[in-house]
Amino acid sequence: MAKKLFIQTHGCQMNEYDSSRMADLLGDSHEMELTDNAEEADVLLLNTCSIREKAQDKVYHQLGRWKKLKDKNPDLKIGVGGCVASQEGDSIRKRAKHVDMIFGPQTLHKLPEMVDAAANSIPITDVTFPEIEKFDHLPAPKVEGAEAFVSIMEGCSKYCTFCVVPYTRGEEVSRPFTDILVEVMQLAEQGVREIHLLGQNVNAYRGTDADGIESDLADVISAIAQIDGVERIRFTTSHPVEFTDSLIEAFRNIPKLVSHLHLPVQSGADNILKAMKRGHDRQSYIDKINRIKEARPGISLSSDFIIGFPGETDEDFIDTMNLIQEIGFDHSFSFIYSQRPGTPASDLEDNISEDVKKQRLAILQRRIKQHAYDYSQAMIGTTQRILVSGYSPRDPGQMQGRTENNRIVNFSAVEPQLVGKFADVIITNAYPNSLLGEMISSELELEFELA
Repeated sequence: MAKKLFIQTHGCQMNEYDSSRMADLLGDSHEMELTDNAEEADVLLLNTCSIREKAQDKVYHQLGRWKKLKDKNPDLKIGVGGCVASQEGDSIRKRAKHVDMIFGPQTLHKLPEMVDAAANSIPITDVTFPEIEKFDHLPAPKVEGAEAFVSIMEGCSKYCTFCVVPYTRGEEVSRPFTDILVEVMQLAEQGVREIHLLGQNVNAYRGTDADGIESDLADVISAIAQIDGVERIRFTTSHPVEFTDSLIEAFRNIPKLVSHLHLPVQSGADNILKAMKRGHDRQSYIDKINRIKEARPGISLSSDFIIGFPGETDEDFIDTMNLIQEIGFDHSFSFIYSQRPGTPASDLEDNISEDVKKQRLAILQRRIKQHAYDYSQAMIGTTQRILVSGYSPRDPGQMQGRTENNRIVNFSAVEPQLVGKFADVIITNAYPNSLLGEMISSELELEFELA
């Protein structure tokens, strides 16, 4: 009987991508099968993120629950990977002695040998940063569904004062250009229609091809757009400083690049941006967004905001709110500032009360929510091309998919053959977190006609 693997993932799309590659690795080397039941697993892996507040506490709480499983089954192997593992490796070893493997984002490719060593009761810790080595040891990706993540670079060299990423994932390292294309072609052969390119600072990508010629993110997007089967391309997360002219032109000239952009600004106040060491000011961000809008009219925009950064005044917060109004963001990931050990900002006096932070956050989120609702209302009556992902989790009589501008649409249909196909849906209603529509045509119908 095949051994079972359970993976719990905390964090961003990069963590989700890494977890999928862990499953590929252990499936290929140890013929392990994924399970959604931790109690039946032979190996438990916790893939962690240290960006969010109290991430470490969540890790230790989960490991405490898993200790009970190991007490019942001493042969159970437990591993902790990801950013918290990089940052807290020694502490995990001391506080959770039942953990067998501790590995960083750059050393997950060593999992097969770690599992073997752990089977001999030898605890393993490896949280080093061996450049891009892990990608050279990963098997061909295996996916189910029409969407897939592809990591094209690792780490970040921006050293924003609030961020732990350079310390947990290392500095920026780009994958070779050809390796990325090979992975995308392998995914396309498995029926993937939408590719989501990933990197902590994805538009800093500078990879070389077999001839040593350097390429940027726009070159990667252009090449992927030529691969048969790929119909949509997304990327996350980008940085304003390195949003190049070539990338703006990609929005103008490559229709397969979706009309949605997530471009974190963090604050609308220049003195806060400087304290954050973002490397851009308010006006340069606005100018760049205006050029992007000119290249791709109607593009949907989202951003990240940190509320209550040390020294943020009422006037600074008003600057952020005015920026939101001027740009017209229709979605955001917004959080109250909290100190991250080891970052430069952790030495600053956190001089804003929690009540003020929460009040400002609520104001910002209400404004963004209203923008999102207005944007969705404006889509009523329009025809949207969606990639059907499966059944609606709330209504088995409906299916759902995602628009190009990243909105979930539910529509009446019970046709499993639609999954992975594109469908044209007219939007009939808008809700806070989704749209309702009626399908008017699909690729499936066209295939029947051609047959």
